[in-house]
Amino acid sequence: MHTTQTAELKPSRGAMNTLKKLAKLHSKKLVITLMLVVAENIIYLLYPLMAGFAINAIIKGQPLHALLYALVVFVMWAIGAARRSMDTRTFARIYAGLAVPVILAQREDDHSHSTIAARVTLSREFVNFFETHLPLLITSVASIIGAVIMLLTIEFWAGVACFGVLIFFAMFLPSYTRKNEMLYEKLNDRLEKEVGFVGTASENTLNKHYNFLARVRIRLSDREAYGYLSIGIAAAFLFAMTIWLMTVKGVGNAGHIYSVMTYMWMFAMSLDDGPSLLEKYSQLKEIGKRVNTGLV
Repeated sequence: MHTTQTAELKPSRGAMNTLKKLAKLHSKKLVITLMLVVAENIIYLLYPLMAGFAINAIIKGQPLHALLYALVVFVMWAIGAARRSMDTRTFARIYAGLAVPVILAQREDDHSHSTIAARVTLSREFVNFFETHLPLLITSVASIIGAVIMLLTIEFWAGVACFGVLIFFAMFLPSYTRKNEMLYEKLNDRLEKEVGFVGTASENTLNKHYNFLARVRIRLSDREAYGYLSIGIAAAFLFAMTIWLMTVKGVGNAGHIYSVMTYMWMFAMSLDDGPSLLEKYSQLKEIGKRVNTGLV
C-alpha cells in the first residue's frame, strides 16, 4: 500500500504551482471564503462615503438618513463575523490534507528527519497564505485602488498624488523582494538542520546556530521597519498636501472633508501592509523552491 501511495506522488515545486494546486483541490471552500472577503471590502470602501452623508444629514437635522450609517456598520461586522467563522473550519482541514503528502514526498526524496520536520512546518505557510495573507492582500489592493478612485472623484489632486506615490514605491519592489528571498534562504537552510543540532551539537555550535538565526531575523525585521518608515514619510506628505489644498480651496462641507480624510487614511493604512506582504511573498517563494508538497 505504501508503494502505491508514493508512486502517485508528483513533485510540486514553486510557490505559485503549490498555491494553484491547493486552490484547485479546495476550490469550493476557498470561493465561499473569498466571496465573503470581497463582500466585506465592498462595504468597507463605501464606509467613508456613507459616513460623510451621515455627517451632513446630522447637520441638516435628518436623523433617519443619518441612521443608515449604523446599518452599514452592522452589515460590515456581520459579514466579517461570518468570514472569521468560516476561516478556521476551512483552513484547519486544508492543512490536515497537506501535511501527509509533504511528509511522504520528503521521504521519497530521502531527506533526513530534521529536514522533513522543518519542511512540514514550512508547508503550513501555504495554508497561512490563504487564511491570512490572501484576504489581507485583497483588502489592501481593493482599498488602495478604491481609495485612489474615490479621491480622484471627490478630491482630484489628492488622488493624483496617491497614484504618484504608488508608482514611486513600485520601482523598488523587485530589488526589495530579491533581498528578502536571499535572507529567507539562509534562514530556512539553518531551520532544516535545527532538529539534528538539538540532539548532537555542542554548546558552542548551538550558540552559533541560534545567534545566526537571530541576526537573520533582525535583518528581516529592520528591512520591514525601513519600509514602514518610508510609507510613513509618504503618508505625511500626502496628508499635508491634501489639507493644504482643501484649506486654500475653502471646502465648507464637513461630510466632504471627513470622506477625503478617511479615504486618505484608508490608502495610507493599506499601503502600510505592503512591507509585511512583500516579506510573506519572499518567504513563500523561497519555501516553494525548497519543499516538495507531493500534491498531484
